[in-house]
Amino acid sequence: MRQPVKIKSPEGKLGVLLPGMGAVATTFIAGCMLARKGLGKPFGSLTQLGTIRLGKRTDKRTPYLRDFVPLAGLDQLVFGGWDIFPDDAYESAAHAEVLERRHIDAIKEELDAVKPMKGVFYPEYVKKLHGTYTKNDPSKSKADMVEALREDIRNFKRDNGCSRLVAVWCGSTEVYIEPSAVHQSIDAFEKGLKNNDPAISNSQMYAWACLKEGVPYANGAPHLSVDCPATWQLAKEMCMPVAGKDFKTGQTLMKTILAPGLKARMLGLSGWFSTNILGNRDGEVLDDPESFKSKEVSKLGVLQHILQPDVYPDLYGSIYHKVRIEYYPPRGDAKEGWDNLDIFGWLGYPMQIKVNFLCRDSILAAPIVLDLALLMDLAQRASFHGTQEWLSFYFKSPMHAPDLYPEHDLFIQSMKLKNTLRWMMGEELITHLGNEYYD
Repeated sequence: MRQPVKIKSPEGKLGVLLPGMGAVATTFIAGCMLARKGLGKPFGSLTQLGTIRLGKRTDKRTPYLRDFVPLAGLDQLVFGGWDIFPDDAYESAAHAEVLERRHIDAIKEELDAVKPMKGVFYPEYVKKLHGTYTKNDPSKSKADMVEALREDIRNFKRDNGCSRLVAVWCGSTEVYIEPSAVHQSIDAFEKGLKNNDPAISNSQMYAWACLKEGVPYANGAPHLSVDCPATWQLAKEMCMPVAGKDFKTGQTLMKTILAPGLKARMLGLSGWFSTNILGNRDGEVLDDPESFKSKEVSKLGVLQHILQPDVYPDLYGSIYHKVRIEYYPPRGDAKEGWDNLDIFGWLGYPMQIKVNFLCRDSILAAPIVLDLALLMDLAQRASFHGTQEWLSFYFKSPMHAPDLYPEHDLFIQSMKLKNTLRWMMGEELITHLGNEYYD
């Protein structure tokens, strides 16, 4: 057994800051509050319900992750965040209509107490929303907005007696922005903030403020935020972990399960057509073509990286892959995804797979927020910094080192996550050979 990584103890309160306190954030907050009262179970959370194999299979050592690594407990979490609407967490959860009243009414007093701080919001980055609760002042620069967010962070930490903080973006998808000169260095970015550079979006200001204040940051949407050289440099300078991007919830989750299976069996794929109907605020935002482009880019890269058409041209060299998202208000948060796969097998004979996934967006996202909050805090206490590729398991479009390609295969991602935890704790890694072959 190798020496474990030195990890600081998770003592004291952990503040979880959520830019965007809508359906996902309030479902997460309410679920944590219910779980710690014994009124619900955190299904879907790897940190709460997942186990990890240690050593040989015959050793029968399979502790819960929460008992294996020093994670903060649910009772240590304090919730806060920002929004562009003034609703407290109870009002927001009621408006989102994800959770039934029997659940949110059971913790109404606690939810009432979680009130958002005013958001930084320039509407050109999310054109379908019209915020009424913002810090924006025409006389102030984006640099001033970052300073205001930093002050919020300091005040929240002090007022709630938190030992440390972590941030997880739960806000809307922004319009698509290509990295430009302003994103290439810390100096360029900070000059851009002072000059109100249009390539610096709302989410990037939140990320910058958090990193400046020593707060690890995970991005749950497909926009840039922390995925550019300037923020990588700042994360390294501040010794902060960052992760992203875009929570892997419904249709893309299914793709990262099914595509590895096709590849493992050497079954060919001619085409994959995906469409969604979604009626919540996320669906409304994605009804804007520029915001949809951010999501489309995130979704389209999955198959290319899993199936490797350059390596298997006969099987995957001519895939037609199309993604559609349609805003359909009657469905609310109960998203429905349809997938049609045209595959082929022995001698090229065609076959089809049809998938109809009637899922709940925020129900799938909430446990991801919890896991990321706890694991990013663990990473900080272990002195990890920069892009946390081992957390790719949770993202549609995983961030990665510039000279590498992203890993999208869910099963490889799971192995990488658990092997990282084994390595942190001084345990032997589980390889494809299995320990039993070389003991």
